[in-house]
Amino acid sequence: MSAEGTGTSSSTASQSPNAMMTLGDLVRLYRSRAGKFGEPVALSAFGLTKAETERLFSGYDEDYHISRFFQFSEVAGEKFTIDGVPATHVSIDAEIQTIL
Repeated sequence: MSAEGTGTSSSTASQSPNAMMTLGDLVRLYRSRAGKFGEPVALSAFGLTKAETERLFSGYDEDYHISRFFQFSEVAGEKFTIDGVPATHVSIDAEIQTIL
């Protein structure tokens, strides 16, 4: 497990939209919900508030090197706005492991 995200000061955490969950932690949580890469998971299944979910995923979606591994979809379920686009689910490509 990487040390990324540990020892973060509160001022740094408030400045970073992704400070609430590192990419590695997000991918581990996704895999625990999805079972395997490529399976859609409801954005509501990540246990965050609506605002936290939108901020977290929008922050990662704005980073080209990360966003290319995220596939958002809009089907039945609670709707979120991810980087200005409505979405209910996310699937993550296995290739994301190359940047973790």
